[in-house]
Amino acid sequence: MTSKLFQPIKLRDLALENRIMVSPMCQYSAVDGCMTDWQLAHLGMLANSGAALLCFEMTDVEPIGRITPGCSGLYSDANETALARVVAHCRTYGQAKLGLQLAHAGRKASTAAPWAAGKSLAPEDGGWQPVAPSAIAMGEGELVPRALSRAEIKALVAKFADSTRRAERIGFDAIELHSAHGYLMHEFLSPLSNRRDDEYGGILDNRMRFPLEVFAAVRAAWPDHKPIGVRVSCTDWAEGGWDIEQTVAFARELKKLGCDWIDASSGGLVKNQVIPVSPGYQVQFAERIRADVGIATIAIGLITEARQAEKIVAEGRSDMVALARGFLWDPRWAWHAAIELGVTPHMPPQYLRARPAARADVFGERQHARK
Repeated sequence: MTSKLFQPIKLRDLALENRIMVSPMCQYSAVDGCMTDWQLAHLGMLANSGAALLCFEMTDVEPIGRITPGCSGLYSDANETALARVVAHCRTYGQAKLGLQLAHAGRKASTAAPWAAGKSLAPEDGGWQPVAPSAIAMGEGELVPRALSRAEIKALVAKFADSTRRAERIGFDAIELHSAHGYLMHEFLSPLSNRRDDEYGGILDNRMRFPLEVFAAVRAAWPDHKPIGVRVSCTDWAEGGWDIEQTVAFARELKKLGCDWIDASSGGLVKNQVIPVSPGYQVQFAERIRADVGIATIAIGLITEARQAEKIVAEGRSDMVALARGFLWDPRWAWHAAIELGVTPHMPPQYLRARPAARADVFGERQHARK
Protein backbone atom coordinates (compact mmCIF):
# COMPACT_ATOMS: atom_id res chain seq x y z
CA MET A 1 0.00 0.00 0.00
CA THR A 2 1.13 3.56 -0.72
CA SER A 3 1.57 5.58 2.44
CA LYS A 4 -0.61 8.69 2.62
CA LEU A 5 1.63 10.18 5.32
CA PHE A 6 4.53 10.19 2.87
CA GLN A 7 2.68 11.64 -0.10
CA PRO A 8 3.73 15.17 -1.09
CA ILE A 9 1.63 18.22 -0.37
CA LYS A 10 1.84 21.75 -1.76
CA LEU A 11 0.96 24.92 0.17
CA ARG A 12 1.00 27.78 -2.34
CA ASP A 13 4.43 27.33 -3.97
CA LEU A 14 5.91 25.42 -1.04
CA ALA A 15 6.29 21.77 -2.03
CA LEU A 16 6.66 19.35 0.88
CA GLU A 17 7.74 15.77 0.31
CA ASN A 18 5.62 14.36 3.15
CA ARG A 19 2.89 15.35 5.61
CA ILE A 20 5.05 15.65 8.75
CA MET A 21 5.97 18.87 10.55
CA VAL A 22 8.29 19.32 13.51
CA SER A 23 6.25 21.51 15.85
CA PRO A 24 7.73 24.72 17.26
CA MET A 25 9.45 23.98 20.57
CA CYS A 26 10.51 26.80 22.90
CA GLN A 27 14.07 26.25 24.08
CA TYR A 28 14.41 29.22 26.48
CA SER A 29 18.05 29.51 25.45
CA ALA A 30 18.23 32.83 23.58
CA VAL A 31 20.09 35.91 24.85
CA ASP A 32 18.24 39.22 24.50
CA GLY A 33 16.03 37.50 21.93
CA CYS A 34 19.00 36.24 19.90
CA MET A 35 19.26 32.54 19.12
CA THR A 36 22.47 30.87 20.28
CA ASP A 37 24.53 27.79 19.51
CA TRP A 38 21.93 25.72 21.37
CA GLN A 39 19.34 26.47 18.68
CA LEU A 40 21.98 25.95 16.00
CA ALA A 41 22.56 22.39 17.26
CA HIS A 42 18.93 21.66 18.14
CA LEU A 43 17.38 22.89 14.89
CA GLY A 44 20.27 21.65 12.78
CA MET A 45 19.59 18.15 14.11
CA LEU A 46 15.86 18.41 13.39
CA ALA A 47 16.48 19.72 9.87
CA ASN A 48 17.64 16.15 9.13
CA SER A 49 14.84 14.39 11.00
CA GLY A 50 12.96 13.29 7.89
CA ALA A 51 10.08 15.71 8.49
CA ALA A 52 9.29 17.81 5.43
CA LEU A 53 8.70 21.01 7.42
CA LEU A 54 10.63 22.23 10.45
CA CYS A 55 8.90 25.10 12.24
CA PHE A 56 11.25 27.17 14.41
CA GLU A 57 10.26 27.94 17.98
CA MET A 58 7.83 30.66 19.05
CA THR A 59 9.63 33.90 18.18
CA ASP A 60 8.27 37.12 19.62
CA VAL A 61 7.70 40.49 18.00
CA GLU A 62 8.79 42.67 20.94
CA PRO A 63 10.86 42.16 24.10
CA ILE A 64 7.89 42.17 26.48
CA GLY A 65 6.19 39.59 24.26
CA ARG A 66 8.66 36.89 25.31
CA ILE A 67 7.50 34.17 27.68
CA THR A 68 10.86 34.20 29.45
CA PRO A 69 14.00 36.32 29.19
CA GLY A 70 15.47 33.36 27.28
CA CYS A 71 12.88 33.31 24.52
CA SER A 72 13.62 34.01 20.88
CA GLY A 73 12.69 37.33 19.28
CA LEU A 74 12.70 38.97 15.87
CA TYR A 75 12.41 42.63 16.79
CA SER A 76 15.99 43.87 16.31
CA ASP A 77 18.84 43.72 13.83
CA ALA A 78 20.79 41.60 16.32
CA ASN A 79 17.91 39.10 16.52
CA GLU A 80 17.74 38.97 12.74
CA THR A 81 21.46 38.34 12.37
CA ALA A 82 21.43 35.55 14.96
CA LEU A 83 18.39 33.87 13.43
CA ALA A 84 19.83 34.16 9.92
CA ARG A 85 22.89 32.25 11.12
CA VAL A 86 20.74 29.34 12.31
CA VAL A 87 18.72 29.33 9.10
CA ALA A 88 21.87 29.32 6.97
CA HIS A 89 23.16 26.32 8.92
CA CYS A 90 19.89 24.40 8.44
CA ARG A 91 19.83 25.26 4.73
CA THR A 92 23.41 24.14 4.19
CA TYR A 93 23.26 20.87 6.08
CA GLY A 94 19.57 20.02 6.43
CA GLN A 95 16.81 18.79 4.16
CA ALA A 96 13.61 20.17 5.70
CA LYS A 97 11.82 23.29 4.53
CA LEU A 98 11.83 25.97 7.21
CA GLY A 99 8.95 27.79 8.90
CA LEU A 100 8.91 30.35 11.69
CA GLN A 101 6.25 30.77 14.38
CA LEU A 102 5.66 34.45 15.20
CA ALA A 103 3.94 35.34 18.45
CA HIS A 104 3.44 37.52 21.50
CA ALA A 105 3.02 35.92 24.92
CA GLY A 106 0.64 38.55 26.29
CA ARG A 107 -0.19 37.97 29.95
CA LYS A 108 1.85 34.74 30.00
CA ALA A 109 5.06 36.74 29.52
CA SER A 110 7.72 37.49 32.13
CA THR A 111 8.22 34.08 33.65
CA ALA A 112 11.25 31.99 34.55
CA ALA A 113 12.24 29.04 32.38
CA PRO A 114 10.32 25.80 33.05
CA TRP A 115 13.36 24.17 34.68
CA ALA A 116 13.48 27.13 37.08
CA ALA A 117 9.91 26.43 38.22
CA GLY A 118 8.38 28.66 35.54
CA LYS A 119 7.22 31.21 38.10
CA SER A 120 6.27 34.78 37.24
CA LEU A 121 9.18 37.22 37.26
CA ALA A 122 8.48 40.60 38.80
CA PRO A 123 10.36 43.59 37.34
CA GLU A 124 12.72 43.62 40.33
CA ASP A 125 13.59 39.98 39.57
CA GLY A 126 14.48 40.56 35.93
CA GLY A 127 10.99 40.49 34.52
CA TRP A 128 8.51 43.12 33.34
CA GLN A 129 4.83 43.92 33.45
CA PRO A 130 3.02 41.91 30.78
CA VAL A 131 0.25 43.29 28.59
CA ALA A 132 -3.08 41.78 27.59
CA PRO A 133 -6.53 42.67 26.25
CA SER A 134 -7.72 43.19 29.83
CA ALA A 135 -6.06 43.53 33.22
CA ILE A 136 -6.89 39.97 34.25
CA ALA A 137 -4.21 37.63 35.58
CA MET A 138 -4.12 34.03 34.37
CA GLY A 139 -4.59 32.83 37.93
CA GLU A 140 -3.61 33.22 41.53
CA GLY A 141 0.04 34.14 41.99
CA GLU A 142 0.44 35.34 38.40
CA LEU A 143 1.36 38.87 37.34
CA VAL A 144 -1.57 41.16 36.58
CA PRO A 145 -1.16 42.43 33.02
CA ARG A 146 -1.73 45.98 31.87
CA ALA A 147 -4.62 46.38 29.43
CA LEU A 148 -3.48 47.50 25.99
CA SER A 149 -4.70 50.82 24.61
CA ARG A 150 -6.09 51.08 21.08
CA ALA A 151 -2.89 52.82 19.97
CA GLU A 152 -0.77 50.01 21.43
CA ILE A 153 -2.89 47.42 19.63
CA LYS A 154 -2.29 49.15 16.31
CA ALA A 155 1.43 49.37 17.09
CA LEU A 156 1.53 45.63 17.80
CA VAL A 157 -0.05 44.87 14.42
CA ALA A 158 2.76 46.87 12.82
CA LYS A 159 5.36 44.96 14.89
CA PHE A 160 4.05 41.64 13.59
CA ALA A 161 4.39 42.98 10.05
CA ASP A 162 7.92 44.22 10.74
CA SER A 163 8.98 40.82 12.10
CA THR A 164 7.46 39.24 8.99
CA ARG A 165 9.62 41.39 6.74
CA ARG A 166 12.66 40.33 8.75
CA ALA A 167 11.64 36.67 8.31
CA GLU A 168 11.44 37.19 4.56
CA ARG A 169 14.89 38.76 4.45
CA ILE A 170 16.25 35.76 6.35
CA GLY A 171 14.64 33.44 3.81
CA PHE A 172 12.04 31.37 5.66
CA ASP A 173 9.69 29.26 3.53
CA ALA A 174 6.57 29.70 5.67
CA ILE A 175 5.18 31.54 8.69
CA GLU A 176 2.86 30.28 11.40
CA LEU A 177 1.10 32.76 13.65
CA HIS A 178 0.59 31.60 17.24
CA SER A 179 -3.02 32.24 18.22
CA ALA A 180 -3.20 29.45 20.79
CA HIS A 181 -2.11 28.28 24.25
CA GLY A 182 -3.18 31.39 26.12
CA TYR A 183 -0.85 33.82 24.34
CA LEU A 184 -1.87 37.30 23.22
CA MET A 185 -3.97 36.56 20.14
CA HIS A 186 -5.75 33.74 21.97
CA GLU A 187 -6.34 36.11 24.90
CA PHE A 188 -8.20 38.47 22.59
CA LEU A 189 -10.33 35.61 21.23
CA SER A 190 -11.50 34.14 24.53
CA PRO A 191 -14.23 35.83 26.60
CA LEU A 192 -12.45 34.50 29.71
CA SER A 193 -9.47 36.81 29.15
CA ASN A 194 -11.02 39.58 27.03
CA ARG A 195 -13.43 41.81 28.94
CA ARG A 196 -12.93 44.92 26.81
CA ASP A 197 -15.91 47.17 26.07
CA ASP A 198 -14.52 48.71 22.87
CA GLU A 199 -14.32 47.38 19.29
CA TYR A 200 -11.81 44.73 20.41
CA GLY A 201 -14.05 43.06 22.99
CA GLY A 202 -17.54 41.71 23.54
CA ILE A 203 -19.13 39.95 20.57
CA LEU A 204 -17.22 37.38 18.54
CA ASP A 205 -16.52 39.72 15.63
CA ASN A 206 -14.86 42.17 18.01
CA ARG A 207 -12.82 39.53 19.83
CA MET A 208 -11.55 38.24 16.49
CA ARG A 209 -10.61 41.73 15.31
CA PHE A 210 -7.02 41.92 16.60
CA PRO A 211 -5.93 38.44 15.46
CA LEU A 212 -7.46 39.08 12.03
CA GLU A 213 -5.75 42.47 11.79
CA VAL A 214 -2.46 40.80 12.64
CA PHE A 215 -3.02 38.12 10.02
CA ALA A 216 -3.94 40.65 7.33
CA ALA A 217 -0.82 42.72 8.08
CA VAL A 218 1.42 39.66 8.02
CA ARG A 219 -0.14 38.40 4.79
CA ALA A 220 0.45 41.80 3.17
CA ALA A 221 4.10 41.83 4.30
CA TRP A 222 4.79 38.24 3.21
CA PRO A 223 5.33 37.18 -0.42
CA ASP A 224 2.15 35.96 -2.04
CA HIS A 225 3.75 32.70 -3.18
CA LYS A 226 4.71 31.71 0.38
CA PRO A 227 2.17 30.16 2.79
CA ILE A 228 1.02 31.34 6.19
CA GLY A 229 -0.72 29.16 8.77
CA VAL A 230 -2.24 29.83 12.17
CA ARG A 231 -2.05 27.71 15.32
CA VAL A 232 -5.30 27.90 17.27
CA SER A 233 -6.57 26.58 20.57
CA CYS A 234 -9.86 25.06 19.49
CA THR A 235 -11.26 25.07 23.02
CA ASP A 236 -10.27 26.50 26.39
CA TRP A 237 -11.54 23.32 28.08
CA ALA A 238 -13.28 25.67 30.53
CA GLU A 239 -16.88 26.76 30.98
CA GLY A 240 -17.77 29.98 29.19
CA GLY A 241 -14.54 30.01 27.20
CA TRP A 242 -13.46 29.77 23.59
CA ASP A 243 -14.79 26.66 21.83
CA ILE A 244 -14.78 24.76 18.55
CA GLU A 245 -17.82 26.60 17.15
CA GLN A 246 -16.05 29.94 17.53
CA THR A 247 -12.87 28.39 16.16
CA VAL A 248 -14.66 27.35 12.98
CA ALA A 249 -15.94 30.90 12.55
CA PHE A 250 -12.42 32.27 13.11
CA ALA A 251 -10.94 29.80 10.60
CA ARG A 252 -13.49 30.89 7.98
CA GLU A 253 -12.40 34.50 8.37
CA LEU A 254 -8.73 33.53 8.23
CA LYS A 255 -9.34 31.60 5.03
CA LYS A 256 -10.91 34.68 3.44
CA LEU A 257 -7.73 36.62 4.25
CA GLY A 258 -5.47 34.03 2.63
CA CYS A 259 -4.64 31.60 5.42
CA ASP A 260 -3.19 28.33 4.12
CA TRP A 261 -3.52 25.99 7.10
CA ILE A 262 -4.90 25.72 10.62
CA ASP A 263 -2.69 24.01 13.21
CA ALA A 264 -5.35 22.66 15.57
CA SER A 265 -4.37 22.60 19.24
CA SER A 266 -6.26 23.45 22.44
CA GLY A 267 -6.05 24.80 25.98
CA GLY A 268 -3.42 26.90 27.71
CA LEU A 269 -5.52 29.94 28.64
CA VAL A 270 -6.61 29.24 32.20
CA LYS A 271 -5.43 27.15 35.11
CA ASN A 272 -8.79 25.48 35.75
CA GLN A 273 -8.87 23.76 32.35
CA VAL A 274 -9.88 20.10 32.42
CA ILE A 275 -8.35 18.32 29.43
CA PRO A 276 -9.35 14.72 28.58
CA VAL A 277 -5.86 13.77 27.41
CA SER A 278 -5.49 10.60 25.35
CA PRO A 279 -3.65 9.62 22.16
CA GLY A 280 -4.74 11.92 19.33
CA TYR A 281 -7.23 13.73 21.55
CA GLN A 282 -7.10 16.92 19.44
CA VAL A 283 -7.47 15.29 16.03
CA GLN A 284 -11.22 15.82 16.24
CA PHE A 285 -10.65 19.57 15.96
CA ALA A 286 -8.49 19.34 12.85
CA GLU A 287 -11.10 17.06 11.29
CA ARG A 288 -13.98 19.41 12.09
CA ILE A 289 -12.21 22.52 10.75
CA ARG A 290 -11.09 20.74 7.60
CA ALA A 291 -14.64 19.54 6.88
CA ASP A 292 -16.50 22.74 7.77
CA VAL A 293 -14.10 25.37 6.42
CA GLY A 294 -12.39 23.59 3.54
CA ILE A 295 -8.90 24.57 4.65
CA ALA A 296 -5.84 22.40 5.17
CA THR A 297 -5.28 21.37 8.77
CA ILE A 298 -2.41 20.03 10.87
CA ALA A 299 -3.28 17.61 13.67
CA ILE A 300 -1.19 17.71 16.85
CA GLY A 301 -1.26 16.31 20.36
CA LEU A 302 -0.10 12.87 21.53
CA ILE A 303 0.50 11.63 18.00
CA THR A 304 3.40 9.29 18.64
CA GLU A 305 3.13 6.21 16.41
CA ALA A 306 3.69 5.89 12.67
CA ARG A 307 0.50 3.94 11.99
CA GLN A 308 -1.50 6.34 14.13
CA ALA A 309 -0.24 9.27 12.03
CA GLU A 310 -0.82 7.34 8.81
CA LYS A 311 -4.43 6.61 9.76
CA ILE A 312 -5.15 10.27 10.58
CA VAL A 313 -4.01 11.41 7.15
CA ALA A 314 -5.33 8.41 5.21
CA GLU A 315 -8.82 8.82 6.68
CA GLY A 316 -8.88 12.49 5.68
CA ARG A 317 -9.08 13.73 9.24
CA SER A 318 -6.17 16.11 8.69
CA ASP A 319 -3.80 17.01 5.87
CA MET A 320 -0.65 16.84 8.00
CA VAL A 321 0.51 15.86 11.46
CA ALA A 322 2.97 17.63 13.74
CA LEU A 323 5.11 16.24 16.55
CA ALA A 324 7.27 17.97 19.12
CA ARG A 325 8.14 15.74 22.07
CA GLY A 326 8.16 12.76 19.73
CA PHE A 327 11.07 14.27 17.82
CA LEU A 328 12.93 15.12 21.00
CA TRP A 329 12.66 11.50 22.10
CA ASP A 330 13.48 10.14 18.65
CA PRO A 331 15.11 12.73 16.36
CA ARG A 332 14.80 10.26 13.46
CA TRP A 333 11.09 9.62 14.03
CA ALA A 334 10.19 10.28 10.40
CA TRP A 335 12.87 7.87 9.11
CA HIS A 336 11.57 5.12 11.36
CA ALA A 337 7.95 5.92 10.43
CA ALA A 338 8.81 5.70 6.73
CA ILE A 339 10.45 2.30 7.15
CA GLU A 340 7.49 0.99 9.16
CA LEU A 341 5.12 2.20 6.44
CA GLY A 342 7.15 0.73 3.59
CA VAL A 343 8.68 3.99 2.33
CA THR A 344 12.33 4.72 1.61
CA PRO A 345 13.38 7.58 3.91
CA HIS A 346 15.21 10.58 2.47
CA MET A 347 18.55 10.66 4.25
CA PRO A 348 21.75 12.67 3.95
CA PRO A 349 24.54 10.61 2.38
CA GLN A 350 26.70 11.00 5.47
CA TYR A 351 24.25 8.75 7.36
CA LEU A 352 23.75 5.98 4.81
CA ARG A 353 26.05 3.67 6.75
CA ALA A 354 23.52 3.76 9.59
CA ARG A 355 21.37 1.04 8.00
CA PRO A 356 20.82 -1.95 10.31
CA ALA A 357 22.84 -4.99 9.28
CA ALA A 358 19.69 -7.01 8.86
CA ARG A 359 17.94 -4.33 6.79
CA ALA A 360 20.28 -3.45 3.91
CA ASP A 361 17.24 -2.47 1.85
CA VAL A 362 15.84 0.29 4.02
CA PHE A 363 17.65 3.21 2.40
CA GLY A 364 16.89 2.17 -1.16
CA GLU A 365 19.44 1.66 -3.89
CA ARG A 366 21.89 4.30 -2.74
CA GLN A 367 25.20 2.96 -1.51
CA HIS A 368 27.84 4.39 0.75
CA ALA A 369 31.38 3.13 0.56
CA ARG A 370 32.79 1.64 3.74
CA LYS A 371 36.18 2.83 4.90
